[in-house]
Amino acid sequence: MLAPHRDRPHAVVIGSGFGGLAAGVRLGARGYRTTILEKLEGPGGRARVFHQDGFTFDAGPTIVTAPFLFEELWQLCGRKLSDDVDLRSLSPFYRIRFDSGETFDCSGDADAMRAEVARLSPADVEGYERFMQLAEKIYAVGFERLGDVPFSSMQDMIRVIPELIRLQSYRSVHGLVSKYVRDPRIRLVLSFHSLFIGGNPFSVTSIYGLISFLERRWGVHFPIGGMGKLVDGLVSLVQGQGGEIRYGCEVEQIIVQNGAAKGVRLASGEIIKSDIVVSNADSAWTYRHLIPENALRRWTPRKIEQARYSMGLFVWYFGTSRRYPNIPHHTILLGPRYKDLLRDIFKKKHLAEDMSLYLHRPTATDPSLAPEGCDAFYVLSPVPNLDGATDWRQMAEPYRQAVARRLSEIALPGFEDHIVTSRMISPLDFETNLLSFKGAGFGLEPVLTQSAWFRPHNKSEDIENLFLVGAGTHPGAGVPGVLSSARILEKLVPHAATFA
Repeated sequence: MLAPHRDRPHAVVIGSGFGGLAAGVRLGARGYRTTILEKLEGPGGRARVFHQDGFTFDAGPTIVTAPFLFEELWQLCGRKLSDDVDLRSLSPFYRIRFDSGETFDCSGDADAMRAEVARLSPADVEGYERFMQLAEKIYAVGFERLGDVPFSSMQDMIRVIPELIRLQSYRSVHGLVSKYVRDPRIRLVLSFHSLFIGGNPFSVTSIYGLISFLERRWGVHFPIGGMGKLVDGLVSLVQGQGGEIRYGCEVEQIIVQNGAAKGVRLASGEIIKSDIVVSNADSAWTYRHLIPENALRRWTPRKIEQARYSMGLFVWYFGTSRRYPNIPHHTILLGPRYKDLLRDIFKKKHLAEDMSLYLHRPTATDPSLAPEGCDAFYVLSPVPNLDGATDWRQMAEPYRQAVARRLSEIALPGFEDHIVTSRMISPLDFETNLLSFKGAGFGLEPVLTQSAWFRPHNKSEDIENLFLVGAGTHPGAGVPGVLSSARILEKLVPHAATFA
């Protein structure tokens, strides 16, 4: 039997993104009294929701690819996910439009995918099949076996190195795909997924080739009402356990005494004591700004500054007074360059004139997200993070106009005449509002030397009783990765009863 609420050990969670909320649920189930502190005025972090002029916009994540990770959280509270959230399977998952105007519909239907490959490149069908067989093996190791392994010691890493070598994880995703298929369009189709987690397909480890099979295994889903329904559901679970979520509470510092986290100090000056601290804040921001420098040994300011970070994101949300039934739920609109554009973004940190875009039309699945007869959209463009020279205070509006011109040319002719609501965010907003280091959309870039043991650990190497969840720790970005980081806590955080 649990101790009375106020007598239970206290866990403070910094941030109410999917990682923080999932951590709150799992800690509550382990007997902790949880307090989640959120800088913004509502929950969700990157998954927050904008309500504007009758439209509902999901700010960040737009798909669910491993629904069982959400189902586990509801089960911990004696409930079913379906009691609170109506998840709909999408088909196709997304349509890829090449600059030539050709398209490729990605789905979980193996026969349909073979037919799509055959339509563009018949000679690559066999190679596609062999790659998917390998992707299944990578999935079995990288996701099922290692996705919730803490990698707290070098021995954890050494044990898996032979298997990682066997699976060719030393290659890039694009390099691995290129061993199996020759057509550059099919190579792109099978390698672009790493951009969903902030990785350049030409440099990120090929372990992320598992995403191709993850989607086939579990499908791609969208919740009716938007991704915010999942956030609201998790908030309800935390509160149902007796946990507290406080908004408008920015954590200024994690209090460290004798090498251990003892609570936090808010920007208001308030001190909140706790037995453990879990940071769902960006891991680089956590070590660079929330912990006294003299308490750090591994993640020093110099190491944080010199690390490699994911690209930035420019996102424009808009609503139209008419509907566009020919636009599917997810569309990827590719520009004239692929590798060179990614080099501009990731290496040169140069804002190019051309662009590739991700167009999200959630009203294709759920018309209730917009007023009757209207459509809600968001369009996302990968851009350099704040290590680049772009001044987004000056460039945001001109860049939005450039995005609008591109959309009008290739997807939504004349749509600007029908825009009735609009807002945008840039890497500068990621830094100032979400406290994302260098404005990176996904934290540390998931190259091999910044993955698994090489990534900031889920149990801090520097501070006792400090734990990390979210995109910047193991296993990485993306909704499945973030939820898995909270899952790892069960192997690291002592049960509340041990504090008695």
